[in-house]
Amino acid sequence: MKRNTLLARYAESLFWMGRYLERVENLARLIDVTQNFESPGREAESWFAMIRINADEEGFAKGGLPPTADNVKRFYLLDRDNPTGIPASLEAARTNARTLRPLISTEMWMQMNVFHRDMLSIQEDELHGDRLSRLCGRIKEGVQAHTGITEGTFYRDQGWDFYQLGRLIERADQTTRLLDIRYHLLVPGEAAERKLAELTQWGGVLRAVAGYHAFRRVAPPGFEPVDVVGFLLRDTSFPRSVALCVEQIEYHLGQLRSRYGLHGTVAALERVEELRAGLIGRPINTIITDGLHHFLDGVQRDLILLAAEIGTAFFRDWRPLAEGQSQSQSQG
Repeated sequence: MKRNTLLARYAESLFWMGRYLERVENLARLIDVTQNFESPGREAESWFAMIRINADEEGFAKGGLPPTADNVKRFYLLDRDNPTGIPASLEAARTNARTLRPLISTEMWMQMNVFHRDMLSIQEDELHGDRLSRLCGRIKEGVQAHTGITEGTFYRDQGWDFYQLGRLIERADQTTRLLDIRYHLLVPGEAAERKLAELTQWGGVLRAVAGYHAFRRVAPPGFEPVDVVGFLLRDTSFPRSVALCVEQIEYHLGQLRSRYGLHGTVAALERVEELRAGLIGRPINTIITDGLHHFLDGVQRDLILLAAEIGTAFFRDWRPLAEGQSQSQSQG
């Protein structure tokens, strides 16, 4: 059977649609875990950690508002001019879906529109307490509904591989950010008090990635932070681990190369090898001792370079390829 070549604009739109929707879900997870981690009297510090983790200091400062908890929540949940927030990310996903109407199923398009309308109706009073947790749950469920419909209805050609590449790169990136936010929120106090609070926070990180029960299946009794870090970075049985994302990225690049003859994957596959080597090259204890934040920042830079190899090989205009860029990428 002849295999049709996918148009570059469709490959690009599928990559970004998958990436933006994964970003929406993970932003909801970050918001939820930030609320769970905020300490009395340190609310602003806790929420501004999210700004730092996403390298959004400059974008947030443009609004001229003080870095309070409420302003950070508005920045990510209500501000349609914030390109890294949920409204703009979902709008971008929908714009790409519109380009893809000849390829995607009616069910995918309809669910996208319903979800988009729901997110435009978020109200100010939903940004507090239990209502915020419920809102985050609603956002996650909206993306998961899209994922399920796509899994069941989207045709498995090159487009499927580009869609998955976008999702997986974003997922790996966001897992490193969830890990990093923990290190920006160290709890002051006596050693025993701090250890208890830290273990509670690590449990919160695991719950944020829906990995608590999976982790408990493999973790030793009385787990340590090193066990959580190792699980989220290297456990190839956990869907949101960086290592499994890298493994699946390699698979989809391999499919594009072997099944469809797309030789532009060579540089990206070499980048995957470098990323994998960096992930497994040192013991987790050493990574933590040397500085987990520095290591995670390096992984994020490697993911940016990997996305750039894919974008420059297959898309019309890879604008996010800006030297030294460290924040989450957005479509040009």
